[in-house]
Amino acid sequence: MADEITKEFAANLLPKRPQDSHKGTFGKVLNISGSLNYQGAAYLSSIAALKTGAGYVTLASIQKVIDNIAAKTPDITFLPLRDSYNQCIASDAFSELKDFIKSYTVLSVGSGLSDRPAAVAFVDETLKYLNETAMPVIIDADGLNAISNLSLTKLPPDSVITPHPKELSRLIDVPVEEIQNDRVQYAKFAAQKFGTTVVLKGHNTVIASGDEVFINKTGNSALAKAGSGDVLTGMISGFAAQGLSLKNAAILGVFLHGLSGELASKELTEYGVLASDVLNGIPAAIKTLLGI
Repeated sequence: MADEITKEFAANLLPKRPQDSHKGTFGKVLNISGSLNYQGAAYLSSIAALKTGAGYVTLASIQKVIDNIAAKTPDITFLPLRDSYNQCIASDAFSELKDFIKSYTVLSVGSGLSDRPAAVAFVDETLKYLNETAMPVIIDADGLNAISNLSLTKLPPDSVITPHPKELSRLIDVPVEEIQNDRVQYAKFAAQKFGTTVVLKGHNTVIASGDEVFINKTGNSALAKAGSGDVLTGMISGFAAQGLSLKNAAILGVFLHGLSGELASKELTEYGVLASDVLNGIPAAIKTLLGI
């Protein structure tokens, strides 16, 4: 059995916003994202965390990505990492990152990292470290591809993975068609196999955490666009930074992500919505939950 995420349920999860606050009140996100060919993923996932209320976001990436994202937005900070042939994060770049991680509230990793061997090795080192810590982590996209290549069976104890059906297929070695025929069963199976919270994206996204399963009914075909998943990763990390459990951050992020797509499509049609429109629609979606 699975519980549907209702508007009332989602609204009750919204983090409080005390007026006697500062940027540290709402948490710090370290987003490890981007590569030469996937720079938009770094932007979308970073800004989405701020749009959902995180107080501070740092993008850790290669210098080429940082230079371009810095020219686009003044709203995030940057941590340059060594690169591999100017393409992606170097395999040994975690050594540059390790001393900074402890000062952040939540980590997100994987959006647009690329599937090059250097990036896979970097993810391996990062996950080994996180397995020994209590830091919350959201793992998406090429982070998931790296896990598949590494044949891992356990993930950090406080983690969320956000696979689409093909990514989940690689993770659990089950055909996509079989997964799609019983999305609840396989999301729950993966959650128990890896000891994580699973967000199985797609029509009626499924969130599985332990024995609990939730189904989201917001969203439409407008979300079937490159970059949409990067926005969701940022939204989940933003809510986690504000103190929500990863399960609740995933539930709220998925609901609002779908709602933002719906609202954007009313003006732009389901054909014309871009991932950046979903990103920019987050405040309107939150206003809907707040009833204002």
